[in-house]
Amino acid sequence: MSETSIVVLGSANMDLVVSADRAPQLGETVTGRTFRTVPGGKGANQALAAARAGANVQFLGAVGADEYGHRIRQLLAAEGVEISGLVDAPEPTGTAHITVDGAGSNSIIVVPGANGTVTTLTDEHRGIISGATMLLLQLELPLKLVAQAAAFARWAGVRTVLTPAPVVPLPDGLLDNVDVLVANEHEAGVVAGRTGGVTSADQASEVAAVVAKRVREVVVTLGEQGAVHAATGADPLRVPAFTVDAVDTTAAGDTFVGVLAAGLVDGLETAAALRRASAAAALAVQRFGASTSMPSRREIDRFLADRDT
Repeated sequence: MSETSIVVLGSANMDLVVSADRAPQLGETVTGRTFRTVPGGKGANQALAAARAGANVQFLGAVGADEYGHRIRQLLAAEGVEISGLVDAPEPTGTAHITVDGAGSNSIIVVPGANGTVTTLTDEHRGIISGATMLLLQLELPLKLVAQAAAFARWAGVRTVLTPAPVVPLPDGLLDNVDVLVANEHEAGVVAGRTGGVTSADQASEVAAVVAKRVREVVVTLGEQGAVHAATGADPLRVPAFTVDAVDTTAAGDTFVGVLAAGLVDGLETAAALRRASAAAALAVQRFGASTSMPSRREIDRFLADRDT
């Protein structure tokens, strides 16, 4: 890969996915329909989504020296993602234990494993990030590392996109070093300090406007209600969702972020990049799994062309 447009510093997991008619309640056992193992992790997912959408991507993170780590490496490399910054750790590869119900909704427990060993920004990380156009960050790596990376990217003039998931209280200064925050309705509510979360596009617009006072741009995703974009000095922008029959929403948000980033580094206007991201997410939710669900650039183009005719 001669040039890296997007660097992703993030997690790589093996998703252990069970599908069932419904998720069990506390203390209950239910019978599942299927079980599959699918490479995932928010960082690896976003890297794959961006690469399939046509971006040059490099991934920084850690996996274990085990079968799961080997499979993740193979997949990323096969999709054209540069993985020289993906190291082998003494801990096992991280895992995500996912239950998908009959409506396509999911619940997830993540065991960090090797991801938890990436605790500080290295000289190699700095060299790779400084040569990028955009840095994608999430919160499945230690928070101190995420804050370090965002601060360094700001110093290096690299545009940073943060997905605050799994959502936790953010350290002082982190948001000040983020250019684009992409959050779902729950995450956006937590970041904005809003009790009760966000349940409508109007509320999302209000929350986005509040957060945009600290972050240059904010995108709040609302599933079937689409997405809301806010930026300081600009009018709010609402992007409708495409109506599809969802079977699995796992990694839909990561698909959205990766394709949004690919569109932005490709020079698309914000509205056009958001529409492509929404189309990619609509395609992803019609398929099972994380990495297995993310569409190619050609599929996104065809989906949008069909909607424009």
